[in-house]
Amino acid sequence: MADMQNFSVLERLRDGTQVTVRAVCPDDKDKIVAAFHALGPETVYARFFQHKSGLTAEELRHATEPDFENDVALVTTLGQDERETIIGGGRYSAFDEANGRRSAEIAFTVEEDDQGQGIASHLLRHLTRIGRERGVTHFRADVLADNGAMLAVFERSGLPMSVSRDTDVIHVMLDLKTE
Repeated sequence: MADMQNFSVLERLRDGTQVTVRAVCPDDKDKIVAAFHALGPETVYARFFQHKSGLTAEELRHATEPDFENDVALVTTLGQDERETIIGGGRYSAFDEANGRRSAEIAFTVEEDDQGQGIASHLLRHLTRIGRERGVTHFRADVLADNGAMLAVFERSGLPMSVSRDTDVIHVMLDLKTE
């Protein structure tokens, strides 16, 4: 995966639909905006921990222009070319901790109509492989306590997991060191 900008794999969802998991690119800005506007308020809140009516120019740039070294972003799409639509996305942002460990914050968003089909699980699997290749040893995620579906994705991943909890947020740590 030396050339992450060209990363693209076909996957099959639980309902049999074939999708593409690929690296996000700057040309995806309009598709990201369309995908954001298709999200319901609960999904927006679960992802951003606040209500938002849109993405700022800086958020959109950040979403579509990762460096693929410290920031890696993948999208799940249906269709091809001008008919391609984004139905999910996952990303991590890596950083070096004081203890020398390389960790990354990870987050996912999946369109409501496509939730429960394995999209976040596919994205997590690919991001895990990419992260390991880049020396990431742990993923961290903050998940709203009532977001059982996202917690289940992490639990089913097979990765060693530890959690701590604040009032409304569960802090998840996934260990990538073991296969």
